[in-house]
Amino acid sequence: MTQEQTQQILEKAGVMQSGHFKLTSGKHSDRYMQCARLFETPEYSEAICKEIAERFKGEVDVVVGPALGGVIMAYEVARALNVRNIFAERQDGKMTLRRGFYVEKGARALIVEDVVTTGGSVKEVKALLEEMGVSVVGVGAVVDRSGGKADFGTRFEAAIAVDLATYEPDACPLCKAGLPIDKPGSRV
Repeated sequence: MTQEQTQQILEKAGVMQSGHFKLTSGKHSDRYMQCARLFETPEYSEAICKEIAERFKGEVDVVVGPALGGVIMAYEVARALNVRNIFAERQDGKMTLRRGFYVEKGARALIVEDVVTTGGSVKEVKALLEEMGVSVVGVGAVVDRSGGKADFGTRFEAAIAVDLATYEPDACPLCKAGLPIDKPGSRV
C-alpha cells in the first residue's frame, strides 16, 4: 500500500481533525489524528493493519498494544499474522499487563500503536516486556507524527508519516490566541 493510498483511507475515515488540541504527550497542536475513527470501519482498519503486519511476517509470536489506542490495532495486526494479541494498560500510573495477560520469556513481540508523537506509551510497554525477558522485534504504527524523531531501539514501521506542528504548552500560539482546547487523547 502506498503512502497516497494510506492517506486516502485516513481521509475517508475522518481521522485528520483541525482545531486546538492537547495531545497525549502534553504538547499542543492545531491538528489531531483521531485514529479511533479508522477502527469504526473494518474495511479500512483491516487494510492498514494488514499492511503493517506484512512488514513483520514470520517474526512475531504476540502483538501488544498500549490501551487505549493500540487495543483494536493489536487485534487486527495479530489476526493478519495469525498470532496472539494482548494489551497493556496503566495501573497506578504505570503500564502493566492485567486481565490474566502474559507473555512468555523469550517470546518475540511486536508493539503497535495508532499514533506515535513522542512514543512515550510504546517505550513504557517495551520496557515492561523487556523486564519480562521478551524480545521486542519492532514497533508498528498507523501514523508516525514524530517528525522522524521516534527512536525505540528497534525497527519502527508506520503506515504513514505526517509532519504536523506541535507546541510546548507555554509556547502555544493557539493558547495565546485564546482558542479553547480539546483533550481527545487517552491521558486527559
